[in-house]
Amino acid sequence: MGAAQGRIQVYTGDGKGKTTAALGLLLRFIGSGGNAVLVQFDKGAGAGDFYGERKLFPLLPGLVHHPTGLVRFVPEKGTFRFQNVKGDFEEAHRGMALARTALTSGAGLVVLDEVLSLLLTGLLEESQIHTLLDEYERLGRPCELVLTGHKMTPQLEQRADLITRMENVKHYFDQGVVARKGIEY
Repeated sequence: MGAAQGRIQVYTGDGKGKTTAALGLLLRFIGSGGNAVLVQFDKGAGAGDFYGERKLFPLLPGLVHHPTGLVRFVPEKGTFRFQNVKGDFEEAHRGMALARTALTSGAGLVVLDEVLSLLLTGLLEESQIHTLLDEYERLGRPCELVLTGHKMTPQLEQRADLITRMENVKHYFDQGVVARKGIEY
């Protein structure tokens, strides 16, 4: 299932809801009988899964899920680790290898969750994302491709077919509210 030629969708900005929008599209696609690959960048690949949605992923027929990254979230504190360590770079590269494989997997939808945030954190160079998009084009846009994350560049904007920018107008984090189970994770 899927369009004859895929489109590049981007959910970006400093507001909440980028992953949520991508997962909503993924649910719609799988619910319509499609197969999807979800590569989650920099959201922890092991050490227990505190992201509530991940508990449902094994129940979704047609979904292949690849979590990557070292654990950054500290649930007991409701905070995140922001400094990079060597393993963060290794996991970012592993995620890009999984993304390249996903393009040729036959899936009609490939979601690269938080891949754009790796530009902001310095775990990837923009050229690495362009190389992936070049491969996507060379393959004839074999699937719908969704990219999420905080950082969007003018060059990446030119390549996207759809861009939704989430704007942070007001956020309760600024008032000291910590991440809440079932809402932020």
